[in-house]
Amino acid sequence: MIDTIKELSLLNGTSGRETKIREYIIEKIDGKCDWHTDALGNIIAFRKGKKTPSHKVMLDAHMDEVGIIATFINSDGTIKFTPVGGIDTKVLLARQIIFDNGTLGVVGIKPVHLTKGDEKTKIPDADSLYIDIGTASKEEAEKLVKIGDTGVFLSDFVRFGDNKIKGKALDDRVGCAVLLDMINSELPYDAYFSFSVQEEIGLRGATTSAYGINPDYAIVLETTTAADIIDVPEHKKVCKLGEGAAVSFLDRSTLYSKELFDTAFRVAGKKGIKIQPKTVIAGGNNAGAIHKARAGIKTITINTPCRYLHSPSCVCNTGDIESVRALAEALLTEFAK
Repeated sequence: MIDTIKELSLLNGTSGRETKIREYIIEKIDGKCDWHTDALGNIIAFRKGKKTPSHKVMLDAHMDEVGIIATFINSDGTIKFTPVGGIDTKVLLARQIIFDNGTLGVVGIKPVHLTKGDEKTKIPDADSLYIDIGTASKEEAEKLVKIGDTGVFLSDFVRFGDNKIKGKALDDRVGCAVLLDMINSELPYDAYFSFSVQEEIGLRGATTSAYGINPDYAIVLETTTAADIIDVPEHKKVCKLGEGAAVSFLDRSTLYSKELFDTAFRVAGKKGIKIQPKTVIAGGNNAGAIHKARAGIKTITINTPCRYLHSPSCVCNTGDIESVRALAEALLTEFAK
């Protein structure tokens, strides 16, 4: 799975521009299962398992990543932009950006020797930032970047430290890799898979894929912020790298079924799978759209803990990814029965 995560991480696909991710996934699943794409661009796949389930189960992961979109071209050839998805302004400063057509740029800010007063210590407003693509005029810039073009962080993928990986878009290419691994293995029960679009800008793809599949149960595979770093109080660390799959009981978009939450911990304990709760009420994911689809769908989220989320240097633990994979299949079996 780690090789797959690397290949997915190095592909670029902001919300609504998931073409390269979609093409990669289709190449990997074609001939292994039945699949189609819907009007929004979600991939809906059905994989035959050993048994026919009593309940229809859907597993979901989103293909899109956070990025930027060009909104204006200045007379000096620099590009004004707005984030696509939630990006902390601090993360943008002086970062390298690659547009979908391969144009490179650097997010620029006012030089420190020109700042005055509070400007020296305050984070600049996102509106004051621009992307320098190396051109000197609007006319030159327009040959390389058009208004509406999207871009993402430029970042390498590396393995380092104690079972750690670093790369961009691990949210949620990790989840996509887990789904691919499941589709390419022998499953205990028939299952539906949704590789959804536009999660980062409002859970849009999952809204239509859940409606189309109409499952009894849904398992959302996501990443979530791990704040397990020095000087963060224990109760604010959210989850920890190396402690296994993080299961949500409440976030900003979903109040999860306690029955399903307890089931996850019971099944994990029985199977010897490392598991932990996500302990801070923050964020949201496709479960927020899925659990309200049609007449309601019983939904649970299994998270891979991730430091420095929505940045060019997301960090995950490979052991946690294995725990997420194991728990996803265990819950598929439990819910199918």
